[in-house]
Amino acid sequence: MTTQLTRNQPAAGSRGTARRGSDSSSAARVGRPGFGWALPATVFFALFAIVPLIMVAVLSFMSWDGLGSPEFVGMDNWSRILDDPVMIKSVWLTLLVTVLGVAIQTPLSILLGVWAAGQQRNRAVLSVIYFIPLLLSATAVSVLWRALLDPNFGIPAQATWLFGDGNLFGKQATAIGVLAFVSTWQFTPFHTLIYQGAARAIPHVLYQAAEIDGAGRYRQFFHITLPQLRNSVITSMILMIVGGLTTFETVLILTQGGPGTDTTISAYYMYQKAFKGFDFGAGAAIALVLVVAATVISLIVVRVSGYDKMRSSMEGLS
Repeated sequence: MTTQLTRNQPAAGSRGTARRGSDSSSAARVGRPGFGWALPATVFFALFAIVPLIMVAVLSFMSWDGLGSPEFVGMDNWSRILDDPVMIKSVWLTLLVTVLGVAIQTPLSILLGVWAAGQQRNRAVLSVIYFIPLLLSATAVSVLWRALLDPNFGIPAQATWLFGDGNLFGKQATAIGVLAFVSTWQFTPFHTLIYQGAARAIPHVLYQAAEIDGAGRYRQFFHITLPQLRNSVITSMILMIVGGLTTFETVLILTQGGPGTDTTISAYYMYQKAFKGFDFGAGAAIALVLVVAATVISLIVVRVSGYDKMRSSMEGLS
């Protein structure tokens, strides 16, 4: 009887081979969606991003005052902006504002995001109140803080013991500080939302295991929470860098590039060249410099951090 059963049943090795073959064929059938799914977004991106970018690149080699026909001038616009001391200064100011934004908003957003992901009492109500600045436009926020920080009628004028003469826009250091503060007040809730979602996705079993091993709250934060938030930190930093390099409304409304040119960042200088000086060729060249700078810095962050090699554990599943 034993011989009969053995003869009629498939061997264990053949069962394993068949199962692996079935798994392989199933894995082959389940993959990334085809290009057709991305076609509408690709067409939209090409029409409203790639085509305008090409037009700006072409305009950077032209001389045009907004009227008449553009005239080709070769590298004249580029040589002028590269030799312009205000342009060089604006690049350094842009990098300074960007670095300040990343350095201040990143730790603040992580702490608030991890806190908001918890189960504290009244957490939901406090989170909603804190996220209100995220609902406002940059223009509305800038107008609000311009009124609140007015040197004649605002808070500084009523608290001279803290703000001195009350003119926070009269010195470069305080003016840049105001720009960094207003940007932090408005955009920290957005990055907090990123970290809140990422913190909630961390498996709770990791914290349970850490508690069994005797790890306290601080060790859990630095050895479990922060490593698990790595992808979110990189994503948030890239968004901060791109946002910092393209900041415009805040400078336009709060400081107008002053005092003098002490807060004239590259995006605002582009506006001055193109829409105040009617030198659209030079403005296009500055805009292209910003695009290239944002792209290069973002690629460097992605490559150095290894973000480009990371893959989701759910990729290809349906």
